[in-house]
Amino acid sequence: MKLKKWFCAVLSLMGVTVFASDLDFSGYVRNYTGVFLSEDPDFSILQNSFDLSMEYSASNVAFLANPYVNIDEEVVSDLDFRELYVDLFFTNFDFRVGKQQVIWGKSDGVFITDVVSPKNLQEFLLPDFTEIRIGVNAAKIDYYIGSSTIEVIWVPEFVSNIMPESDSIWNTSGIDFSDSYDDIDTNLANGEYFVRYSMMTSLCDFELVGAYMWDDEPVITSFGPTMTFEHERLTMGGGSASASLGNFVLRAEGAYYNGKDFYEDDYSLHTSDYVHYAVGLDTKIAGFSLSSQFIQKIILDYEDSLQDDQFTNTATFSINKSFLRDTLTAKIFSYVEFGDTNALIRPSVSYDLGSGVVAILGANIFLGDSGTYGQFDDNDMGYVKVTYNF
Repeated sequence: MKLKKWFCAVLSLMGVTVFASDLDFSGYVRNYTGVFLSEDPDFSILQNSFDLSMEYSASNVAFLANPYVNIDEEVVSDLDFRELYVDLFFTNFDFRVGKQQVIWGKSDGVFITDVVSPKNLQEFLLPDFTEIRIGVNAAKIDYYIGSSTIEVIWVPEFVSNIMPESDSIWNTSGIDFSDSYDDIDTNLANGEYFVRYSMMTSLCDFELVGAYMWDDEPVITSFGPTMTFEHERLTMGGGSASASLGNFVLRAEGAYYNGKDFYEDDYSLHTSDYVHYAVGLDTKIAGFSLSSQFIQKIILDYEDSLQDDQFTNTATFSINKSFLRDTLTAKIFSYVEFGDTNALIRPSVSYDLGSGVVAILGANIFLGDSGTYGQFDDNDMGYVKVTYNF
């Protein structure tokens, strides 16, 4: 892994050397300080980040290098590239090769057909999704036919989700998943393949997607002092669409997954297909931007012995409004999971101080005793982010 990072760094420096006079630079420097909201408050995070994008473009070629570093409590915790790729442009198609993030779907705050890029879950779902998505080494072709696009992606090297460390506040099991994908060799047979057809019309935008991939989330096949993990092959088909209806925007997204493993009460595995979908509605009223979604996951070949419920129902709600000539923005985003009712509520206020400096004051409030969000009831926190964008 270190060798690959050094190889990427060398390629990036070569790009800077060759194209330095024509490079466009952008990025940010950020301080992120969080404090637990408990009787004995302590720091939940102390992080300084630097993120740099270097871009070069010509008539038929483009280059992007996006290195970043996170320093947690004076220790370098992340040093890598979010993306590092080259684009080649032709008459009817574009070709991209290198490390890249791929974004699919129409939903907010949830991954349904957005499956090409694995996820960094070390801080649960709290970071921005551009930081949660992990870039993958891939070759991608976009072929254009009128207002339609056919996108084909080959990922030769499997990368799994990055799970929280065993002693993390975001790991409720205490299990170390760090080496879960070591047994998947990089070869043609183990590659992942993705395809998307998208089209923009006067009535709606829609896309149809398909994937033959590895499950980014490992399952435990053997318990004990030494645990054994496996990633299973999944086949996925689905799509998404959005349309404007007067002052409203209607969004929908859904996927059918084949071959998912679920735990039974005795921790044996049961393989079943499942459906995951969301419908959402966005509008503006009196200067307030409002958004809501209903999300459901359904296990099809269900057994009463499974630890998961057959139906998992979640709703998201978002409201935000800007003030003081758009320099001050107040926002609340929340997840509410039904059944064992639990929730995550995320209020925040951001203020643009000018000259590229933005300050955000926010909180992450977990409600409930169990469930996706309630399991983190002790992790309520307030935070301050100060970012300088350049």
